[in-house]
Amino acid sequence: MYTRKAVLPDAENLRGLIADFSGDGTLLPRSLAEICENIRDFTVVVEGDELLGCGALHLYGTHLAEIRSIAVWPRFKGAGAGRLLVDALLEEAELHHVHCVCLFTRIPEFFAHMGFAEAKREELPDKIYKDCANCPKLHECDEVAMYRGELPQFAILPRPAKLQLRVRQPLVKIER
Repeated sequence: MYTRKAVLPDAENLRGLIADFSGDGTLLPRSLAEICENIRDFTVVVEGDELLGCGALHLYGTHLAEIRSIAVWPRFKGAGAGRLLVDALLEEAELHHVHCVCLFTRIPEFFAHMGFAEAKREELPDKIYKDCANCPKLHECDEVAMYRGELPQFAILPRPAKLQLRVRQPLVKIER
């Protein structure tokens, strides 16, 4: 079992794997076009010719990257594929000199074993501005925000207009 960067011929398998976990809301759905467009973000874990799982690293800047779309086929759970994926994505973040890696999850105990700590959603404004503003669960999120490294002190993405209506204080600057 090993990891490698995904290539375009993997896109259909990635779409199927992600779709399998997006029906119940575990993952955000991703279209084949979106996966192809972002194929360079994805890392896969394989054994022989079989794709066991995938994950992506979305870069916001050196201040923040997000691990997203982590999925392992159920028959391979517990075999170490998820750990291999996270390790590979953290290594990639390090290669890009990223100071903080975040993720949103419903299984925080899995990521806590890899050095991730819980964060308040407001401490990760770029993630909120990019994805959460368009999520139907924005104000009823059941995922735990987690991070590893130094929480960012700024955001580079503009706050979406519909998020401005619901938030009282700006999320751009985080005071400690």
